[in-house]
Amino acid sequence: MAGNTFGNIFRVSTFGESHGKAIGGVIDGCPSEIELDFDAIQNDLNRRKPGQSAIVTQRKEPDEVEFYSGIFEGKTTGTPIGFAIHNTNQKSKDYGHIKDSYRPSHADYVYDKKYGFRDYRGGGRSSARETASRVVAGAIAKQFLKGIEIQAFVSQVGDMNLGKHYTELDLSLTESNDVRCPDPQMAAKMEDYIKSIKKDGDTIGGIITCVAKNVPIGLGEPVFDKLHAELGKAMLSINAVKGFEYGSGFEGVKMKGSEHNDQFNIDGSTKTNYSGGIQGGISNGMDIYFNVAFKPVATVIQGYETIDKEGNNIKTQGKGRHDPCVVPRAVPIVEAMTALVLADYALLNRTIKL
Repeated sequence: MAGNTFGNIFRVSTFGESHGKAIGGVIDGCPSEIELDFDAIQNDLNRRKPGQSAIVTQRKEPDEVEFYSGIFEGKTTGTPIGFAIHNTNQKSKDYGHIKDSYRPSHADYVYDKKYGFRDYRGGGRSSARETASRVVAGAIAKQFLKGIEIQAFVSQVGDMNLGKHYTELDLSLTESNDVRCPDPQMAAKMEDYIKSIKKDGDTIGGIITCVAKNVPIGLGEPVFDKLHAELGKAMLSINAVKGFEYGSGFEGVKMKGSEHNDQFNIDGSTKTNYSGGIQGGISNGMDIYFNVAFKPVATVIQGYETIDKEGNNIKTQGKGRHDPCVVPRAVPIVEAMTALVLADYALLNRTIKL
């Protein structure tokens, strides 16, 4: 299986399965002498971990990261950083009923056809549990990116849209509720809705908005490695993501060019920011902001029809512990992938001029 490494200079390779002994990764290319805040790294993992509230999967995992290399006396050494997160609460028996059948909208069928074999326990390598390793790497990337602020939040659950631009919100309120929506009133409505969906044995999707502030001018390459293209790739690599838009996004098609153009101020900043902080594939110093759409989790705790390995139609039912809505736990994952992209491009910039 290829495709387990992300990045060019600041690279992370992840390993492990959701029901194996551990998941983890190796970070290569991280500069030396970065003084690490281990509490901040663990805090990001805690924001992603299962069992943290009534509206997420009730799998109980401490998700405590152990570092094995690349760190000495609290600082990065410039050598590969190896780490692992041990799995402690697997219930593999919950997946025995799908050993010889395929769950709709999961990777089961395509994995079996591609590799001729699959780990059916929780989806194996296709499980979103892999993203915990990304969060560790992203937390370290954040600490390399001093001065750059990355903040993601839930802006929509189902058809319940926050309906406000991020500049109208107090983003410091994002962590004040289980949904991770910075509008407390809307967050309460979203939470009630997710609970009702869960009660029905169903799932619902949502949107996460992410904002990166204080990004310097010049990150990104102008042709195939545009900054927004790499951000899009990063977000679309996250489990359950179905859409990505930055700046004015799809709404921008309704505007005329004279309306959409970001006019300059004398200092080079712009009066508006429909470009989303990126022009010609290169950051322009304005806020980078984008939306990431997540589909409803594919496992529903209801009866459904599917096929088995022999091509027979069968009836079965979803089992196990799953998120009724993935977006509350995906907020730190979106932040992590954003940090990995920005760290990689920041290092790449060091190679192009004295």
